[in-house]
Formats: sequence, structure tokens, C-alpha cells
Amino acid sequence: MTSSLIGDRSRRTGARPSGRVARTVLGGAAGLVWLMLPVMTISTGSAVAAPDHGPAAPAAAHPGPTAPTAAHPRPAAVREAGAADYAVPLAVAAAAGAAAALGHRRRTRRARTRTTPGGPPATPAGEPLADLDERAGRALVSADDCLRTSREELGFAEALVPADALAPAERAVRRAADELAAAFALRQRYDDDGARDEETRRHLLVGIIGRCAEAGRRLDAEAAGFDRLRALETDPYRALAVAEARFRELTGRVGAADATLVELDKRYAPSAVTGVLGCTEEAKDRLVFATAHLNQARRSADLGRPDAAARELRAAEGAVAQAGVLVAAVDRLAAELSTAADLVPDALAAADAALADVRKRRAEPDPGAATAGLGARLARAEAALSAVRDDLGAGPCDPLDVLTRIVRAVAPLAPGRSGVLPSAARLAALSATAAAADFVTTHRGAVGFQARTRLAEAERLLAADAADCADLLMAGQLALQARELAERDVRAWRVADPDARVSGFEGAVLGGVLLGGAPGGGPPGSFGGPGTRGRRRDA
Repeated sequence: MTSSLIGDRSRRTGARPSGRVARTVLGGAAGLVWLMLPVMTISTGSAVAAPDHGPAAPAAAHPGPTAPTAAHPRPAAVREAGAADYAVPLAVAAAAGAAAALGHRRRTRRARTRTTPGGPPATPAGEPLADLDERAGRALVSADDCLRTSREELGFAEALVPADALAPAERAVRRAADELAAAFALRQRYDDDGARDEETRRHLLVGIIGRCAEAGRRLDAEAAGFDRLRALETDPYRALAVAEARFRELTGRVGAADATLVELDKRYAPSAVTGVLGCTEEAKDRLVFATAHLNQARRSADLGRPDAAARELRAAEGAVAQAGVLVAAVDRLAAELSTAADLVPDALAAADAALADVRKRRAEPDPGAATAGLGARLARAEAALSAVRDDLGAGPCDPLDVLTRIVRAVAPLAPGRSGVLPSAARLAALSATAAAADFVTTHRGAVGFQARTRLAEAERLLAADAADCADLLMAGQLALQARELAERDVRAWRVADPDARVSGFEGAVLGGVLLGGAPGGGPPGSFGGPGTRGRRRDA
């Protein structure tokens, strides 16, 4: 899949030859004019009579050449000189054509073999592979942060800016997302095939860096126009009203989310709600942060300091957006667990039917069917389903985990892309992937590229139309890995006291609301790539 992405990008980067073609045509036309100039300046008709200025002198008294006519053919020497006139322009035109053809061939060959837009990015000669690997990881994290922040601010802009005016920014976000998805696919390919030779590994890392750079470039290119549309620096009051309305809505929803968590804890096993424990506390912390910055933004606007107002407002918007993600995670999990619990009986029935079909095939074997090891696989599936039933009878369970176990037991015997079992696998995988994405979004100040790569691969598998049970199970497993890696990164970030509660500016930096690197948490993140997202700094 990744190689096709590389090839597709190469074709696109080599598919814009209009400038080169124009130069080639212009050069060819100039050469053709030069080539035809002698022909256009040679008279092939009769001599034109000279104007009558008086009596003509006798011809014998003034001998001299006359214009060639049919009666006076061109002398041989003149014909040879005329032929020589063609030699130089003809040689120059031929040389120019050959040079143009050779240059075009070289450019085409380079475009077909490169993995990055516009050619591979410059890398120091002899850069160690470990350094290049580290640089590629930083590029992935930076591009992913920029994309997530840009989407957040775009969500606030949609409330006030007409859709057609936002189209360029939305297009930039989509194309940046495509570039980043390709970069993550390259990284997954790099991680999966560890035994690849060093030259190929280097080629993949350079491709990752180039894709990330292109994603950032697309966002940077629209940052200035996006600022003009939002007009935070000129009229912050309208955007303030939108942010304050969302803040008030979320303040009411946090209490309801707390009540939902209590109810989930009563109905399901503790493992079912582990992924959202602490979400409401973090949401409250983000809202406290947003309160302070909304107040500062309004005060700055009233004092005629629009730049400061825009900076404070953008920080508040980022915190409100993350509070929304954290609250929505609780509501979404409640809905997923309810759906999964309703689906468990149907999934068990579908699994029993699939195993019955396998037993029937064993009893009446098809001479052409592959039955080697079928008995052992059947026994393992039966044992797994028996264990699921025992757990269901023992008390509260995790319905999403139960669905995964049912599908995992039967998938080797009854693969498929439709029916109850694939639906169960998709529900479980979607839940795990959404939970991992929420955690990365709200802790992106600490999460590294490995967690993000596994998450991107899970999302890619879920997006595939032809995904079967095996693909969906793999997507769920990758999402769980992403969550585990992200939590590990956060613990490392909190190295001084891993169990301490992070709040205020620290929480905003951990969440990527503030970009860090300065007292007070640094500037807020804004729409744009690495070159523009931190533009709202203190004056």
C-alpha cells in the first residue's frame, strides 16, 4: 500500500510540466524562425523596376549585377553561400532540441523515483541513520500537532465565516491530512520491515520528512488568509461570543458526564471504563484555564489591545475544544457499551452457527478443501466461546472486550466482511481507535511518534472498504498499542512525579493548547504549519 502511495505522489509531482513545455516550445519556435530567415529574405520573383529619377544610363556604361530572374539564374557561388546560411541555425536548433530532450528525460526519471513532493528534502551528507530516524520522528509529531490544532481552530471559524470563504483553509487541511497519512504509512512500513537494507531505510525516512514538510507547507500557506477571515486581531468580540457560548454549554455537560461515569461503573466491569477515568477532571481543568483566558481576552479587547485579545482568545478556544473532546469521550463510550451489550447475544449465536458449519464440513469433507489442522482450530474456538459464556455468567463484564474475544475465536474459521461478527469487530475497533485518538489529542504535548503511527495505521485499516474480521481485529490491537504507548509517553513527561495531577498552565502544555518553551506556557497554537502556528506570541 505504501509503495503505491509513493508511486502516486511521484506521478503527481511529475505531472506539472506546463512551464517546461512552454520554454521548450518557445525555444523551438525561435530556432525555427532563425532557420527560415534566409528563405524569407531571398527574392524568388522578377526584379522590381527602380523608380524613374531621370534618363537611364546606358547599360554598357554601368555594368553590374542584376537581380536573378528566370533569364538570369543565381550564380553557383551565391547558391553555395545561401546553402551555407542554413548550416549554423540548423546545428543550433538540433543541439537545442537534443538538450531539451535530455533534460526532460532526466527530470522525468527523477520525478518517477522520488518519494517526497518536489524532490527529497536536503539532508546532510553522511547523516547517521539514527539521527535521520530521530528527525523523521520529530517531523511526524510536529505535522500531526499542526493538523490537530488547525482542525480545532477551523471548528470555531465555521460558526462565523461563510463556508465558501473557508474552502481554501478546509482544502489545505484535507491535503495536509493526506500527506500526513502517507508519512505515517511510510513510518509503519519502516517499523514493520526492520531487516531492510540501510539505503532503503534511509529512503523511507527522507520520504517521511518530505511528506511532513509538505503537510506543514500547505497549512502555512493558508495561515495569513485564515487570520484575515477570522479577524481576531481586528474584531475579537464576535469570536469571543462563540467561545463563551461553547464554554457555558460544556460547563453543564461536565456534571452530566460525571453522573454517566458513576452509572457505567455500576453496570460494567471496571476494565470497561478505564479508558475514560479522569476525563471529567481534565475537562474541568481545561475549563478553568479557559475561564481565565476568556476574561483576559475580553479585558484586552476593551482596553484596545486586539493582539493580546486574539492571543488570549485562541488559548481559551484550544482549552474549550479539548474539554469538549474529553466530555464527548464519556458520552460516546456509554453509547458504545450499550450497543455492544445488545450485540453480544447475536454475536454468540453467529459464532455458534459458524462453528456448526465447520463441524458439518468436517463430517462431509470436500476433497478439494483444506482441512489440515481444522480440528485443533475448532477445539480452540469452542474453548474460547465457553470461557466467554462463563465470564458473562459471573457478573458485570466489558461488552466491547467480549465482542473482541468472540470474533477472535471464530475469525480463523469463518472469515468474512459482512454479518454480525464483522459488525461486532468493527464496533470494538472503532471504540478502541476513538479512545486512543482522544487521548493523543488531549495529551499531544507529550505523545511521541510511535503512538501516533500505530493510531494512524488503525485508522487506515478501519477506513478500508474491504476490511474483514482479521483487519478489524488488527485495527483494534493497534489502537490499544497506541493508547499504551501514549500513556507511557505521558508518564515519562511527568517524570518528576508520575502520579501528580497536572493542572493550569502545565495541563495546557501537556494538551498542546500552549506550545511551551516560555514562561506561562508559551504561545497558543493556531491554524497553520510549523512556521506559523506559534505566531501569536507576547508583544
